[in-house]
Amino acid sequence: MQDKDIIELFWQRDEAAITATDRKYGKYCHRIAMNVLENKEDADECVSDTWLKTWNAIPENRPYHFQGFLAKITRHIAIDRWKHQTAVKRGKGTTFLVLDELGECVSGLSNVELEYEAKELAKAIDTFINQLPEKEQHIFVWRYFYLESVQDIAKRLHVKANYVSVVLSRTRNRLKQFLCEEGYDL
Repeated sequence: MQDKDIIELFWQRDEAAITATDRKYGKYCHRIAMNVLENKEDADECVSDTWLKTWNAIPENRPYHFQGFLAKITRHIAIDRWKHQTAVKRGKGTTFLVLDELGECVSGLSNVELEYEAKELAKAIDTFINQLPEKEQHIFVWRYFYLESVQDIAKRLHVKANYVSVVLSRTRNRLKQFLCEEGYDL
């Protein structure tokens, strides 16, 4: 089934959209969640949460790139779950909950400015990534968006892990230099 057909099912509020999305992108989203959480059960829950969040998001949005839309949702859910789990390990959850409660009180402090700066930084990073050769783009995105291991990237490209590490190191250095030239104080 084509992405546009799946999105149309979401717009029609047809539950077949969930089944079609799971069939087409379930393994993909599961891999993203596993890269973050390293736990099958947690990854399964993240994928289920992704379907729910997608169900709730689509009537307001018509994603241009459905696979990327799902990846972003899955990644955010997995990272949030990971943050919560590591907070629980550090302080039985109280640190995370206390800071979360405090965030409700102080979240308005220069929030608009911070959001604007974050969007501008994201644009600058996109510009940098788009200037990279295709292979380096893939390595960078697989590592820093999909959080894949260096070894998995190396297997995918049929190269040594050291090669991937060197490419990542050089790319990070070039990104830092690029951002400094763009006026970002790092």
